[in-house]
Amino acid sequence: MHTVIVTIKVQPGKTQQVLDALAASLPDTRKFAGCQLVETYVDEDDPTTIILWEKWDVRESQGKYMAWRSSIPGDPKLAEALAAAPTFVHYTLKPGV
Repeated sequence: MHTVIVTIKVQPGKTQQVLDALAASLPDTRKFAGCQLVETYVDEDDPTTIILWEKWDVRESQGKYMAWRSSIPGDPKLAEALAAAPTFVHYTLKPGV
Protein backbone atom coordinates (compact mmCIF):
# COMPACT_ATOMS: atom_id res chain seq x y z
CA MET A 1 0.00 0.00 0.00
CA HIS A 2 1.29 3.43 -0.96
CA THR A 3 0.06 6.69 0.57
CA VAL A 4 0.52 10.18 -0.85
CA ILE A 5 -0.22 13.36 1.06
CA VAL A 6 -0.75 16.29 -1.29
CA THR A 7 -0.65 19.73 0.32
CA ILE A 8 -2.36 22.50 -1.60
CA LYS A 9 -1.84 26.12 -0.55
CA VAL A 10 -4.68 28.37 -1.70
CA GLN A 11 -4.88 32.11 -2.02
CA PRO A 12 -7.02 33.72 0.70
CA GLY A 13 -10.69 33.63 -0.19
CA LYS A 14 -10.20 30.99 -2.91
CA THR A 15 -10.73 27.80 -0.88
CA GLN A 16 -14.22 27.11 -2.22
CA GLN A 17 -13.04 27.70 -5.79
CA VAL A 18 -10.35 25.05 -5.32
CA LEU A 19 -12.76 22.64 -3.63
CA ASP A 20 -15.18 23.03 -6.54
CA ALA A 21 -12.40 22.30 -9.04
CA LEU A 22 -11.31 19.26 -7.03
CA ALA A 23 -14.90 17.99 -6.83
CA ALA A 24 -14.99 18.09 -10.63
CA SER A 25 -11.62 16.39 -11.17
CA LEU A 26 -11.27 13.86 -8.36
CA PRO A 27 -13.84 11.38 -9.72
CA ASP A 28 -11.34 10.69 -12.54
CA THR A 29 -8.61 10.20 -9.97
CA ARG A 30 -10.69 7.74 -7.99
CA LYS A 31 -11.41 5.73 -11.17
CA PHE A 32 -7.74 5.56 -12.19
CA ALA A 33 -6.14 2.10 -12.09
CA GLY A 34 -4.53 1.49 -8.71
CA CYS A 35 -6.28 4.31 -6.85
CA GLN A 36 -7.92 2.98 -3.72
CA LEU A 37 -8.91 6.20 -1.95
CA VAL A 38 -8.73 9.97 -2.20
CA GLU A 39 -10.01 12.10 0.66
CA THR A 40 -9.98 15.90 0.86
CA TYR A 41 -9.38 17.82 4.08
CA VAL A 42 -9.38 21.55 4.84
CA ASP A 43 -7.28 22.77 7.77
CA GLU A 44 -9.73 24.06 10.40
CA ASP A 45 -7.23 26.66 11.62
CA ASP A 46 -5.96 27.70 8.18
CA PRO A 47 -8.55 27.27 5.42
CA THR A 48 -5.94 28.18 2.83
CA THR A 49 -4.43 24.71 3.35
CA ILE A 50 -6.09 21.72 1.71
CA ILE A 51 -4.77 18.19 2.06
CA LEU A 52 -5.49 15.28 -0.26
CA TRP A 53 -4.92 11.89 1.34
CA GLU A 54 -4.42 9.36 -1.45
CA LYS A 55 -4.08 5.59 -1.15
CA TRP A 56 -2.63 3.67 -4.11
CA ASP A 57 -1.83 0.01 -4.63
CA VAL A 58 1.80 0.90 -5.48
CA ARG A 59 3.77 4.10 -6.11
CA GLU A 60 4.04 3.32 -9.81
CA SER A 61 0.25 3.59 -10.17
CA GLN A 62 0.29 7.07 -8.72
CA GLY A 63 3.19 7.94 -11.03
CA LYS A 64 1.20 6.78 -14.06
CA TYR A 65 -1.74 8.82 -12.84
CA MET A 66 0.44 11.94 -12.48
CA ALA A 67 1.80 11.45 -16.01
CA TRP A 68 -1.75 11.12 -17.34
CA ARG A 69 -2.99 14.12 -15.36
CA SER A 70 -0.15 16.32 -16.63
CA SER A 71 -0.90 15.30 -20.23
CA ILE A 72 -4.41 16.78 -20.20
CA PRO A 73 -5.43 20.44 -19.86
CA GLY A 74 -5.88 21.55 -16.27
CA ASP A 75 -8.63 23.71 -14.86
CA PRO A 76 -7.46 27.34 -15.18
CA LYS A 77 -9.65 28.34 -12.22
CA LEU A 78 -7.75 25.89 -10.06
CA ALA A 79 -4.36 27.13 -11.19
CA GLU A 80 -5.22 30.79 -10.64
CA ALA A 81 -6.45 30.10 -7.08
CA LEU A 82 -3.25 28.43 -5.88
CA ALA A 83 -0.74 30.31 -3.74
CA ALA A 84 2.04 27.83 -4.58
CA ALA A 85 2.59 24.58 -6.43
CA PRO A 86 1.17 21.56 -4.57
CA THR A 87 3.64 19.40 -2.67
CA PHE A 88 3.61 15.60 -2.71
CA VAL A 89 4.98 13.38 0.06
CA HIS A 90 5.06 9.60 -0.49
CA TYR A 91 4.70 7.12 2.37
CA THR A 92 5.00 3.35 2.56
CA LEU A 93 2.92 1.40 5.06
CA LYS A 94 5.00 -0.64 7.51
CA PRO A 95 2.66 -3.41 8.74
CA GLY A 96 3.25 -4.64 12.27
CA VAL A 97 5.04 -1.51 13.41
